[in-house]
Amino acid sequence: MLKFIFKRIGYLIITLFIVSFINFMLIRSIPGDPLGEMARKLPEQSKVNFYAKYGLDKPILVQYGIFIKNLVLEGDLGESLYYPGRKVSDIIKKFAPTSGRLGLQALTFGVLVGILMGIIAALNRGKWPDYLIMFIAILGISVPSFILASLLQYFFTVKWKMFPPVGWKGFKYTVLPTLALSFGSIAVYARYMRANCLDVLGQDFMLTAKAKGVSKLSLIFKHLLRNALLPVITILAPQIAGVFVGAFVVENIFSIPGLGKYLIISITNRDYTMIMGQTMLVTFLFVVSLVAVDILYGIVDPRIRVGGGKK
Repeated sequence: MLKFIFKRIGYLIITLFIVSFINFMLIRSIPGDPLGEMARKLPEQSKVNFYAKYGLDKPILVQYGIFIKNLVLEGDLGESLYYPGRKVSDIIKKFAPTSGRLGLQALTFGVLVGILMGIIAALNRGKWPDYLIMFIAILGISVPSFILASLLQYFFTVKWKMFPPVGWKGFKYTVLPTLALSFGSIAVYARYMRANCLDVLGQDFMLTAKAKGVSKLSLIFKHLLRNALLPVITILAPQIAGVFVGAFVVENIFSIPGLGKYLIISITNRDYTMIMGQTMLVTFLFVVSLVAVDILYGIVDPRIRVGGGKK
């Protein structure tokens, strides 16, 4: 297992370097000047000083080399172009926990509810609970989180006044953003879990367990859930990064003090360092979650051998 983990960490580091290089080149290829409208108003010497301060006057490969050196040796993502004097790493450290809490809360709720709904749909195949859950799943996949967030905000804050419309001052403020973000996860996990449960229910060992008189609860938790859960874990990794990114948009709708505001501002104002810092954060979350999911396979199903040999 240790050999497997170290191998995956090696892949993680290589992937981060490759993605960082591609992102760096793509971001620098965005048309326009990072100074924006100011570029036409500032004296030529001021522009030269600005480019020199941020290293934008150097060849692009040299800029990338400086970025990697500072990141690896000092953990420094550079200084924001739009917010002079503020380090990108400091902004991420300050506001990422809020985005992370919202994303984790939404993912946890979405996974648990989605798995439960998938099991219920499979056990009631062809009946009204199955049709209702699949209808909800179709809606969850079709309706973007920001549309759902706007609808929730309108009904639960404007019309019914059950929750605060904006802000981040306590658990009550997290309910609507969490629901908006988790709806997509609920839909995905409900569909996958239903399909996997139906497949497992048709297996010989399940029919044998039923014939032996195994109780329904034991049949679900000891036989059905464990075998149906493994394929579902596969989609957990992209969901982790996906929900975190989705939180950026929802944060702006509910005025949540997370990284969402900085992502949108950095893109619209060509803040290269801020864009790079946030894309690296999402990439890191994605590849780390892939490693975590691989390890989780062995925990859920001990029959899986990651080392290739017998234990």
